[in-house]
Amino acid sequence: MRNAIIVHGFPQKSEYESDSFVAPNHNHWLPWLQKELLKRDIYAEAPIMPEAYMPDYEKWKKAVERCDHIGEDTIIVGHSCGGGFWVRYLSEHPELKVGKVVLVAPWIDPEGSLPTKFHQEYNIDADMVARTKGITIFSSDNERHESVVQSIKILDENINNLKIVGFHNYGHFCLSDMKTDEFPELLQEVLA
Repeated sequence: MRNAIIVHGFPQKSEYESDSFVAPNHNHWLPWLQKELLKRDIYAEAPIMPEAYMPDYEKWKKAVERCDHIGEDTIIVGHSCGGGFWVRYLSEHPELKVGKVVLVAPWIDPEGSLPTKFHQEYNIDADMVARTKGITIFSSDNERHESVVQSIKILDENINNLKIVGFHNYGHFCLSDMKTDEFPELLQEVLA
């Protein structure tokens, strides 16, 4: 049975703790994508990452590994830091074969700004695409985070056979940028 794991990015601590903001795994287009996949008989999980405002790779890894199954029929989606998480996870698990992978505005912390060294203690596996049904990166021409632009450039230079799809005026692919919680282009890509 096909399944999907969708990993959110990291919010600011003030957002995370505020009653006026939803949980990161229920924000932006994530719930819409999860529901669309479920409607197609694809069991989709969007786990909440512990202490999402201060990503700790080992804690996030444990949260993802509690999901039902990660294997050849697993669709993988990551937004921002969640996309960077999947790059590290796939790099550190060369034995793992998965389905389609889509990284939306992936961030790998090129400046090393996180004190947790979330993205600093591994080498990117240049051949990870060969163990998937394709890896696609979504980028926007008005991305507001220069470190995401740098991250995409680094990934493009270090991973063979990546597919990069550019969008006009999607910002960081957040609800405030896209003005909608629906993301049909993403659904089409994960199902391709």
